[in-house]
Amino acid sequence: MLNQTSPISNVSYLFIGTTRSSSKLNCAIDRAKEHLLSLQSNEGYWVFELEADCTIPAEYILMMHYMDEINESLQTKIANYIRTQQNSDGSYSLYQGGSGDISCTIKAYYAMKIAGDPIQSVPMTSARDWILSQGGAARANVLTRIMLAMFEQIPWRGVPFIPVEVMLLPKWFPFHLEKISYWARTVLVPLTILCTFKAKARNPKKIGIAELFVTAPDKEKNYFSHVTTPLGKGFLVLERMGRFMEPLIPGFVRKRATRKALNWFIERLNGLDGLGAIFTAMVNAYEAMDYLGIPVDNEQRQIARASIDRLLVIKDDMAYCQPCVSPIWDTGLASLTLQEIDRHQKDPHTQKALKSALHWLATKQLKDEPGDWRNQRPNLPGGGWAFQFGNSYYPDVDDTAVVAYAMIQADNKNFADNIERAGAWIAGMQSSNGGYGAFDADNTHFYLNHIPFADHGALLDPPTADVSARCIMLLGKLLKQHPEYQTVIDRCIEYLRNQQEMDGCWFGRWGTNYIYGTWSVLVGFESAGVPKNDPGIRKAVAWLKSRQRVDGGWGEGNYSYNNTKCRGQFYTSTVFHTSLAVLALLASGEARCPEVKAGVNYLLNNQQADGFWKDPSFNAPGFPKVFYLKYHGYDKFFPLWALGRYRNENRLSLPNH
Repeated sequence: MLNQTSPISNVSYLFIGTTRSSSKLNCAIDRAKEHLLSLQSNEGYWVFELEADCTIPAEYILMMHYMDEINESLQTKIANYIRTQQNSDGSYSLYQGGSGDISCTIKAYYAMKIAGDPIQSVPMTSARDWILSQGGAARANVLTRIMLAMFEQIPWRGVPFIPVEVMLLPKWFPFHLEKISYWARTVLVPLTILCTFKAKARNPKKIGIAELFVTAPDKEKNYFSHVTTPLGKGFLVLERMGRFMEPLIPGFVRKRATRKALNWFIERLNGLDGLGAIFTAMVNAYEAMDYLGIPVDNEQRQIARASIDRLLVIKDDMAYCQPCVSPIWDTGLASLTLQEIDRHQKDPHTQKALKSALHWLATKQLKDEPGDWRNQRPNLPGGGWAFQFGNSYYPDVDDTAVVAYAMIQADNKNFADNIERAGAWIAGMQSSNGGYGAFDADNTHFYLNHIPFADHGALLDPPTADVSARCIMLLGKLLKQHPEYQTVIDRCIEYLRNQQEMDGCWFGRWGTNYIYGTWSVLVGFESAGVPKNDPGIRKAVAWLKSRQRVDGGWGEGNYSYNNTKCRGQFYTSTVFHTSLAVLALLASGEARCPEVKAGVNYLLNNQQADGFWKDPSFNAPGFPKVFYLKYHGYDKFFPLWALGRYRNENRLSLPNH
């Protein structure tokens, strides 16, 4: 898993700024640019596939059987996809090349069995043997065990006590919805209804997975063996006390809490984009609506169902379900890429595409809409963008910084109000430690990661280096017009200095991993005016150079989230990480260093005939250690961005083509 590094002076194929190599660079940029432009929608946006592990496709099949709404043709295609993802040892991983994950494997096995795969087949036998070797289905994570309880495969005592009455808790109570992240909120609220009333799957074929348990589910006593910390064990005692006292809850209190939970997620159903615009929350809401007796012909219920299907990627013989979609993010990054390319020479085609993209983005800005972020910042005017087509309650500062930065670079007075609002919103969303979380300010109640429900360790949205850096990237551009942002920037820079690792890199919460985090910070520092000779920058540059591989590229695997000794390392180079490293070095004044030239050469040598590049690796965590993503756009626009900036920084003399 460790990368094979070597002094870059040993690389014999360095890119040199000759006429011939300049022509090669120009051709590579032109081919990639034209392909990227061809993928823009008529409305002006770009959106690329966003792929996760087999958990989401398996859950889609299980949802069809939970509801007895089975589309046999679609089920066959999803099953075909799941089969292609199985590891040689029978397991299913959270990302390509990763080790097996028991919860993902259980869901994939159950989905394949319920879809009709014979359990005696080699793939099913190997998956079952692997699950049993890991301790059986009782070792699954909390969300998987809740699914198993709803399918009547384990008793309800095998899942945490999640009473709907949590909706009535006061804000001063140790647990409150406002103290957890947006994604946890939207998943949890409808789930409290399903768990409180012990909802049962219709499961028309009555298929179970008893064969996956080492100990019979009703006799299993170690469903919570994952709770090991003293604080966690304390919460577990309180949870069991609450379960014991549940019969004492008055009926009118339960009705009131249920009504409040229903109203909460109905208000946030978000039309065809769905609750929170994320798959798990959308499914929970749909199933909760069904349990509560909302009629099949009810418009809101029908929209809730349709929103789930909008996440499907259906091809000739396979299909899978995305966890969400990323049009704002993809369009923002594609716009920044094309702006970099257009700096060299204005192109009417590119200009037209950028105008269309930015005007589409302008229509998506959230201003006076209600949003959960207002719980912490009630007096702050809105001005953010969401990640998805629509997610009005949940804009995030990361997308907002990228989109507003692109609008600044467009130098179009029509975007002045959009930019002003975005800057003021981001400045006001700063957390007390100087950093930025993605969706909320000061979402830092870390003790909640010890409650039994939070075995994924991702209940919160605390400040992170990558998001914080993007915020000062934007605010730095607005400093001349808004000198009052200087204090905000200074506090954020201090936060980022405190987050720098001893070896010089930064952690990447939303992209894999330390190379992504380091790129984010170095670009943010550049915009904020941090001098290139700053010791923190020089240390980061040295770290990046030390991680370059012998082929001139860079790579990093998701295993670095489990083992920090592997940060900045992988068994192969990737165009994604190579692009990030080149962009980071260019932002740090290293345009003419041999490491950048070798990185550019790697990108040129790995371009495909269609003008794009192809990385098989998953390139971002949804939640580190438990859920990963592959942004299918990253290996398309990031290499183009890096090549474009390299050309601009080196002022290459380009021949006519």
